[in-house]
Amino acid sequence: MHGIVPGGGLSPDGMRWVACRPGFFLPVRVLSRLFRRRFLEELQQLHRNSKLKFFGEHSSLAGARTFNLWLAPLRQCEWVVYAKRPFAGPSAVLAYLSRYTHRVAISNSRLLALDGRGVTFRWKDYRAKSRTRYKTMTLSSEEFMRRFLLHVLPRGLHRIRHYGLLANGGRKSNLAAARQCLAVPIDTTTGNDGATAANDEPAAKPPSFVCRHCARPMAIVRLLAPEPSIRAPPRAA
Repeated sequence: MHGIVPGGGLSPDGMRWVACRPGFFLPVRVLSRLFRRRFLEELQQLHRNSKLKFFGEHSSLAGARTFNLWLAPLRQCEWVVYAKRPFAGPSAVLAYLSRYTHRVAISNSRLLALDGRGVTFRWKDYRAKSRTRYKTMTLSSEEFMRRFLLHVLPRGLHRIRHYGLLANGGRKSNLAAARQCLAVPIDTTTGNDGATAANDEPAAKPPSFVCRHCARPMAIVRLLAPEPSIRAPPRAA
């Protein structure tokens, strides 16, 4: 799960932008302990509601007392919340995340073979630091489909959710107020929510070909289809 958080927000009256301190975004230690508490509370609530299933060597954790004793050390150790600045700026972060919003679990280029043994595909071992990090794996067709379907979202679950400034209820007004407080010019070709205005005409498409002598656009008069390639000698009459 990825999340994009702005480095500031609107004041309660909506009249000014309150930015975080330069070089400081949030207290990582406080965030790690808050995440630890919330995570363990939700985990314990699931156990109370009998929504956790344990099998094999972990079947003893089904009891409330055993489960609480198992959770006790996790409340004392430090949890790690990793936070860092984007190396190439916010635009690079958005470009990075946009590649994952509508992609599938595995691309066709990673599929190598489908035969009697099963499905062979290429995967990356992030623990390896040399050229051997790119490896191949062969799974049975049933196991491959089982792992693939783990990435299919349940019915009714939204892939992308918006909160705060981008919440659907007040996105238009919030973004307009943020732009005004930050003195950001508003693009007249798009609406406040980033969508093209319905009444605006689409921008004219630049010409595909321009004459290098007079710099005027060139019109396509005729398209010449390529001749079919000769795959075999012609048959004798």
